[in-house]
Amino acid sequence: MSRQIIEGKQSGETVTLAFSFLSHLATSETISSAITTATVYSGTDASPSSLIGGAPSISGSTVSQKIIGGTLGVTYALVCSATTSLGQVLQISGYLVIVPNL
Repeated sequence: MSRQIIEGKQSGETVTLAFSFLSHLATSETISSAITTATVYSGTDASPSSLIGGAPSISGSTVSQKIIGGTLGVTYALVCSATTSLGQVLQISGYLVIVPNL
């Protein structure tokens, strides 16, 4: 599993995160499907999956996921899993912190 640095976001923001699988794919390999999950790494949120705003979109070697809401002070562990045309299941993870409005 690869790691990605994700900048913090405010709870009122909606952002789209891009997960690039380019360096993990063979020359003719493509991404067939993808899913992004959210769990609580630290803090308290009874429904961390509500952070995920719909289905991800795939464009070439990149999976994009809309991220919405979140609870102030909570750190979420995000995992984007992609299944490829050659049957690989690849994952990129990162931590997202919900920061206060300044």
